[in-house]
Amino acid sequence: MVATKDRPEELRRLWRSLCSQNRLPGEVVIVDASARPFPLADLEPVPVVLRYLRTGVASASRQRNLGLDAVGPDADLVGFLDDDVVLEPGAVGAMLRFWNGADAGVGGAAFNMDNHPPLDGPFLKRTLLAESLGLYRRQRGTVAPSGFQTMIGRVAKTTWTDWLPSTASVWRREIFRDFRFDEWFGGYSYLEDLDFSYRAGKALKLAVVAEAYYRHLPAPGGRGNGVAFGLREVLNRIYFAKKYAEFSLGRCYAALAVRLLMNLAFAVRERKVFYIGRAWGNAIGLVRSALEIE
Repeated sequence: MVATKDRPEELRRLWRSLCSQNRLPGEVVIVDASARPFPLADLEPVPVVLRYLRTGVASASRQRNLGLDAVGPDADLVGFLDDDVVLEPGAVGAMLRFWNGADAGVGGAAFNMDNHPPLDGPFLKRTLLAESLGLYRRQRGTVAPSGFQTMIGRVAKTTWTDWLPSTASVWRREIFRDFRFDEWFGGYSYLEDLDFSYRAGKALKLAVVAEAYYRHLPAPGGRGNGVAFGLREVLNRIYFAKKYAEFSLGRCYAALAVRLLMNLAFAVRERKVFYIGRAWGNAIGLVRSALEIE
């Protein structure tokens, strides 16, 4: 299932990579929130059932839920692909081999990002102090008491995790009877995949499949300007931390304050206005959240 909005070139590129796989999915559902309908005639014809839905609500969470309702009844596995990813040759076959050997306790599996970007501020996030304070963890694919997840990165062997990115992942169909994407995460839907996969991972095992490679080629402007993203990363993180009793709201605020300082440091180092705006958005979000608590 692909949720897309105003990215026709990226969607065509994804489709080409999907068509080149040695194993094709039984069907593809595209949920399009673009201003103009995507010209389906531009897609290379392949023996795959294509379901195309239009929606006026541009929200990854909402679009994925709509797509889930449209999946045919015979599907045992449901995959999510962002429109700006490219599957490497053999990726789908490797993913299906994993599922053929998976036991009933496995709920979801992600493809392995071959071009994962470097971690922001590893000198802070991987310190013993950050872990002892519950702000962050050094082990990849886990979630700290602050509600901050650790990045997974490119794995050398299939790895079990506490959460999965929805960028490129496959799930047992049956889990969607109990788990859906929280539509509170609207628009860009930052952290909606953390929330969904963390909930599912409390009941079922999650893995990243080493041999199933893909590349993420983010479209420019996807996050909006720095202020908008900085505000969103605070408000969405606090919402996530409040949602689960095992997280500490105080640690969440502390980790977000560190995030703000990191953005200021990046603004000086990189000399990019985006980071100044992101830090300002962080500050606005922290003040707004504090006032709502009071």
